[in-house]
Amino acid sequence: MTASGGERRAAATPRYLAIAAQLRDRIVVDQLGPHTLLPSERELAEQHRVSRMTARQALSLLESEGVVYRRPPRGTFVAEPRVRFHVGSFSEEVSRLGRHPAARLLWAEVQEPTPSVRLALDLDDGASVHAFHRLRTVDDVPFALETTFLPVDLTPGILELADEGSLWATLRDHYGIALTRSTAVLESIVLDDSSSAQLNVRPGSAGTLLTRTTFGAGERRVEFARDVYRADRASFEVTVDLSGP
Repeated sequence: MTASGGERRAAATPRYLAIAAQLRDRIVVDQLGPHTLLPSERELAEQHRVSRMTARQALSLLESEGVVYRRPPRGTFVAEPRVRFHVGSFSEEVSRLGRHPAARLLWAEVQEPTPSVRLALDLDDGASVHAFHRLRTVDDVPFALETTFLPVDLTPGILELADEGSLWATLRDHYGIALTRSTAVLESIVLDDSSSAQLNVRPGSAGTLLTRTTFGAGERRVEFARDVYRADRASFEVTVDLSGP
């Protein structure tokens, strides 16, 4: 029977989505710890009276979200929870959560900025930048690849100072630069082979590109960064003040 009056009956939720939602809720409500073994495809199929293909779709969806990981033939397990970042200093955000941040310097050099970097930092023609490329880890697990650009005239000698810790802390403590605000754009990307290898994920895995510009006093642009995060280990929290006019 069709709905009358031009109304349409809503389609039922696909079974694999419903099964994934139930598993997701179980992990949260029952507070299942990381590496807890979950039901197998066969067990899920029997419990929900669906085909093993449908059960496999549910687990694959949760795996793509980073909620679970699969280790054939051992089974499917609860994944480590994502680290939830605010846009800001990697080191400070990870420390705030009681985890251990670290950085491994891959290269650092003085560069002539590309047109996009010059525009982002509002540099004059002929200006140079200090460029850092670092692998960032949380509790020794690779999380992000950071490429950071700083105006040379603001940061003399920084290549010899900053390799393992927070660049923001170095800007504040060593150079006396008061950071006033930072703006960022988040984009979903597919990791290339090199980034995948450095972040210890499969080639073609999902990533998050964070492009950030940081300002100091007088709206001077003091940092431009392009950071690539593992999508399965990092999430970002955004708060918007709606109290204004």
